[in-house]
Amino acid sequence: VEEQMGRQLFHRINRRAVLTEAGVEMLPRLSMAFREIGSVARDVSGDAFRPRLVISVPPSMAMGWLSERLAGFVASHGAADISLRGDDDPVPFDHELVDIRLSYGPHYREHPTEEIARDAVYPVCAPTLASTNSENLAGLPLIHTDWGPTGASFPSWRNWFEASGSEPGRAAQRGLSANSSRAALDLAISGLGVALAQGIYCAQALEDGKLVRAA
Repeated sequence: VEEQMGRQLFHRINRRAVLTEAGVEMLPRLSMAFREIGSVARDVSGDAFRPRLVISVPPSMAMGWLSERLAGFVASHGAADISLRGDDDPVPFDHELVDIRLSYGPHYREHPTEEIARDAVYPVCAPTLASTNSENLAGLPLIHTDWGPTGASFPSWRNWFEASGSEPGRAAQRGLSANSSRAALDLAISGLGVALAQGIYCAQALEDGKLVRAA
C-alpha cells in the first residue's frame, strides 16, 4: 500500500509499527477495506486465513501453568490458531516472530509491558519429607534452582534462611540443582529434597497431595 501510494504510513521499530500522520488520516478507510477483503477471503477459503497467535513463555510455564489455562482462551477465541513456544529470556523480538511474551522480571523495558500477576516462593517437598520449621529444613536435602545469568533473579536458599531468621550454614550451598522450576518441582515430587517453588507452578501439585509446604 505504501509503495502504491508513495507515502509512508508506519514508523517501524523492531516488530512494532507506529502510524505516521498520513497513516492516522487513512486508517478509517483502509480498515474498512481490509475488513472487507478479510471477509471475502474467509468466505472463499474457510479456515485458510485464520490468524495465528504466537505466545512465548519460559519452558516451565509452558509445561504447566499456561497450558492448563489455554482451554478457556481457545473456547472464547476459537477463530485463532495458537503457537506456544518455550523460550529462555531474553527473547530477541527484533527477529523473532512473537506476539506475546510472558516472563518474570523486567527483561523488556523497551517494549510495552503489563503486570498480570505477582507470585510467591516457598519451600515444598513430598509429604514423606515434610518438616514444620526452618531449623529442621537445614537438615533436609535441598533442591536449588538456577535460572542462569539471563534469567530473572530467583531467590536462593541462603536468601530464604536469612529472611526467616535462621542460620543457612553449609546446607544453603549443598544438594541437587536444576536449571528450571519445572525440573526442581519434579525432583521434589520424587522425594529427593525440598525445593523453593513459585506458587503458580506448584498449586496443582499441592492440591493433588503430591507436594506439601515444608515450613
